[in-house]
Amino acid sequence: MTTEPRPAAEVTESTHVPPEPDADPQQHAPQQLAPVWRPNTPTGATPGTVGHRQLDTGLSLSTGAPLTVHLTGLGCDRLETAVTPAGDGVALIEVRAAAAATVRAEWRVPCLGATACWTPDTNASRWLPPSWIAPRTVSLALGAPVASLVGADDRALCTAAAAETSAPVRVGVGVVEETNEFAFTVEQDLTPDGPPLRLRIDLSGHHFAATLRDVTAWWAEGLNHPGVAPAARMPAYSTWYSLHQNVDTAVVERQAALAAAVGCESIIVDDGWQTTDRARGYGHCGDWEPNPVAFPDPAAHVAEVHRTGLAYLLWYALPFIGRHNDAWDRFKGMILREEPHLDAAVLDPRHPEVRAYLIEKVSRAVEQWDMDGLKLDFIDRFAVTDPPPAPAGADHATVHEGLLQLLADLDARLRRTRPDVIVEHRQPYVSPGLWPYATMVRATDCPLSPAENRQRTIDCRLTAGPLAVHADMITWHSAETPEAIAVHLVNALFSVPQISVDLAAQSPDQLATLRFWLGISRRYADVLQLGVLEPARPDLGYPLVRARDHRTTVVARYAPLPVALPDRHAADGPQTLLVANADGDPVVLLTAARPEKVLTRVQDCRGEILSEAVLDLVAGVNPVTVPTGGLLTLTRER
Repeated sequence: MTTEPRPAAEVTESTHVPPEPDADPQQHAPQQLAPVWRPNTPTGATPGTVGHRQLDTGLSLSTGAPLTVHLTGLGCDRLETAVTPAGDGVALIEVRAAAAATVRAEWRVPCLGATACWTPDTNASRWLPPSWIAPRTVSLALGAPVASLVGADDRALCTAAAAETSAPVRVGVGVVEETNEFAFTVEQDLTPDGPPLRLRIDLSGHHFAATLRDVTAWWAEGLNHPGVAPAARMPAYSTWYSLHQNVDTAVVERQAALAAAVGCESIIVDDGWQTTDRARGYGHCGDWEPNPVAFPDPAAHVAEVHRTGLAYLLWYALPFIGRHNDAWDRFKGMILREEPHLDAAVLDPRHPEVRAYLIEKVSRAVEQWDMDGLKLDFIDRFAVTDPPPAPAGADHATVHEGLLQLLADLDARLRRTRPDVIVEHRQPYVSPGLWPYATMVRATDCPLSPAENRQRTIDCRLTAGPLAVHADMITWHSAETPEAIAVHLVNALFSVPQISVDLAAQSPDQLATLRFWLGISRRYADVLQLGVLEPARPDLGYPLVRARDHRTTVVARYAPLPVALPDRHAADGPQTLLVANADGDPVVLLTAARPEKVLTRVQDCRGEILSEAVLDLVAGVNPVTVPTGGLLTLTRER
């Protein structure tokens, strides 16, 4: 059923609709904004024409007061608005400007029981920032326009998103110190013939992850994604942490064979294939020619890796042109900025010559060498603050338009040769505007930080849409214990694990641990990656995470928290429950709503069975011993 938008009259100053005669004026009065200190607002920058209005959303705050959105048009005094109900506690808002203007929407909710502020940023802290912090600018190459204020029981007090996922949008969130409210602001540049400012505001009070799933579905409306190749959802091997730039055909082929034996289905060859230099930095990026000593025959090398059963992906730092490449002299006048600390510069995709060059170079991996896909790194570097005006020879006015053209043309070229091409993107370029041109998105670098890997992969999962989510490469010291290795793997359980250690140097126990947990990732991929995801307590870094489908529930425990058993009598009551213990405390407390009989199996970090028994659960708390890095499997009697 479609609800037609409710048009609102144009106004040029703050007004409000008076309450009905019999109504309580306190209950229906529109929300007034108290002044707030914003040191980031420049003085003297306000244009001569400014329009204001208050927009009734039809939504009610937890206090019962109506939620009002305050609109400001800088450069235009005529704002056309529409509000569309979109379910219980959800409204869609559309704002158009009659002239070119910067339109700012702001609303506030009371901070009652607020515990965390969730955004797709890669900062693990979920604190409630003050409202005077500068808003974040999100665009096609950086971030996504969404935020959620989370309260008790992980329920969203307010989740909000903007529809614009390509052009820059400024998103602000924070505590208003003067009123103890939480402010949301979205600012977008509008033109009369351009896209409107579209907002989705959710006050439903559902689990914050459910509200983010709804935002993702909203973004996906009308989007045609080509699908995810099966290998993209299976464990992968990466050469970066294990080998860094020290790659050649022999070492890659050796690791590929070993990776296949432990359960990987693809290998990602990172930086180093294109240069003889081994000093890091990006001064040798841009020519994208194989190092003739290390990779004399790329096609034959790829064929050998394919014989192990692995797909092959090759790394490209797409934006960079290095000073030590022949292409530097050709393109040094077509850049967005230099990055001297990287010995490179960022190319300007507004130039058709830049796009044609990159597409020709990058597509060779698939067309000539028969690779299965690409790792496109550093796309976020295209998100330049205050980019220079479109230069002579450019065919797009904005950087995001040029980047979109580059990625769309590259995708079309690749799919002519390989329709199921695999393309990896990475945090923080997680915009839904990039979904059609990617297969998977990886958590940004956090080596040897299992908790950080957990938080970043869960963050990605919450708004990844159709993409497979990969963990940052999992690595460990050669003397690491199997239990600690299992903890790394369990922290990446709800994503696709990427492994990056020298597999030839691992002990039998280390390899057994790796095989066991990669086997779990493979066997339960559907529920782990595609099931309903319910992470708990974002303010504490998700100490307990649950994924479920109609057959299976998987819970990972990262702190000594009790695990509530799902009700077997519910419509979606699962038959199988897995509990992965990544905490040092081996006593797992299972809480049951009613007595029942279950078959239990406890395995250690290597997968060895420690016990199998029928357990009579009592209503309440049931302790079960599961070693660190181990797995408890409960199977219910039918």
